[in-house]
Amino acid sequence: MSDTTDPYTFSEQVGHLLRKAYQRHLAIFQQNVGDSQLTSVQFVTLCAVRDGGPSSLTELVKATAVDQATIRGIVERLKARDLITLEPDPEDRRKVIVGLSEAGTQLVQATVPHAAQISEMTMSNLNPGERVAVLFLLRKMIDD
Repeated sequence: MSDTTDPYTFSEQVGHLLRKAYQRHLAIFQQNVGDSQLTSVQFVTLCAVRDGGPSSLTELVKATAVDQATIRGIVERLKARDLITLEPDPEDRRKVIVGLSEAGTQLVQATVPHAAQISEMTMSNLNPGERVAVLFLLRKMIDD
């Protein structure tokens, strides 16, 4: 039985607000990334390979929080643009190791300044204390 004095308002729920904030961030990303073909998830994947070195798909799933099926599609699209290299895993030839190509390395280097500006623009409505707080709270929400 629900309490009619306190109705459930979907637009005030955390999931809805997070989704709206993420949609705003994605719009800012696409408008400011500098490479109209690069999505935010593709950029994160390139950064994960840059930071972690050549990686298996399983390692990329863990690093990016992108599901296995989606990461496969991302890798295919990045490979089609020659932004990554794919090599068989020397220990298990059924697995593939994803590395950054020279073009991928250059794209990440060129995009990082845009990414920093995109983060700034995403949080432009927040004062410095609120920015620290929102990042702290988001990390705390996802901490297992």
